[in-house]
Amino acid sequence: MQQLYSLVRDKASGKESWLWEIQSNWRMWYTEDMDGRLVQKGVNDHKHLAVRLSKLFPSLISEEKLRGGLISFITSSKHRCVNSTLAFKAGLTELWGIQDVEFNYAVNDTLMRFFDRCIRFVQDVVNNSSAVAEANKFKSGPEMRRVQEKIADQLRVKRSLITEDMAEAAFDLCAYEFAIKAVNSPWCQLFNEADAQVMEYANDLNEFWKRGYGYDINSKSSCILFHDLFSRLDKAANENKSSQQVTEAVTIQVGHADTLLPLLTLLGFFKDTDVLTSTNYATQTQRSFRIGHMLPYAANLILVLFDCGGGDLRLQPLLNEKPVAFPGMADQQASMPLYEDVKMRYRELAVQGCDFETECQLFPRPAEL
Repeated sequence: MQQLYSLVRDKASGKESWLWEIQSNWRMWYTEDMDGRLVQKGVNDHKHLAVRLSKLFPSLISEEKLRGGLISFITSSKHRCVNSTLAFKAGLTELWGIQDVEFNYAVNDTLMRFFDRCIRFVQDVVNNSSAVAEANKFKSGPEMRRVQEKIADQLRVKRSLITEDMAEAAFDLCAYEFAIKAVNSPWCQLFNEADAQVMEYANDLNEFWKRGYGYDINSKSSCILFHDLFSRLDKAANENKSSQQVTEAVTIQVGHADTLLPLLTLLGFFKDTDVLTSTNYATQTQRSFRIGHMLPYAANLILVLFDCGGGDLRLQPLLNEKPVAFPGMADQQASMPLYEDVKMRYRELAVQGCDFETECQLFPRPAEL
């Protein structure tokens, strides 16, 4: 980003107002260390999320349940996640004016950073540059080259000076200033809608191969979180069935985009018919796999178990607070199927196809004699 800014400040020419603003008034505010920190906008987003969810599910997320220890908090050890957890809790305590008690949280990287502990994923994908070969091919392909050339022409600099990384940095600055500062960034003037779609596809392609459907291990690395979610749901369902008080009414788990995307992939959400590649951009305009829609800031997956009476337990999934249907279950009362039907839908994963230790080891264990 700094390299791009220096180039525009020192070598770009033109009389456009947006260029004058960058060269005269704009200052580089984004620093590399911000990447791991939660900015104030993020704090506010998590506080507001907590308040909205308490309004959406008042019988679950309530002051009584919080004080009674029926709401638990689990987070990754990373500062941004811990601070997100604290902000979410603050949203609730400020809403209810709670000042006389502190509510603890548990750090659990085994659950929330499973991707670090999955050896096969780390070796085959994270540390393997060829894993994102399709994304790299697209970045050096004709669509991206046209975007780079257009940026250079607008800045009136040599086309060879605008690299793929610089185009990406300009797009990131445009997005960050809109999302974090809520301003119409002058950097956005370098892109029209067609350019933005190319930049979006470049990012989607990278995530598809690095954390999505590109490789089976991407989703299988989240097996441990998959089993944790359903074991908590089973426990609540069994306590409810035996007329006991549900001991953990709400579990708030705070992780990363790297935590949520593999799980969404494992569950089958946003799976297109065709694989995303470097050469099929033109035919992927209607794709459902779009990171901007799936994983916005403060992205969230919510699973709510409803007791509809007469032993009728139903599970409602919500993604980013909007009801969605489990893939392959769209005809079963849409967004609220029977809990037993959901378990049947994922039976193969639950019973035999999703053991974290087995999936993540580098070499298969020898067959027992």
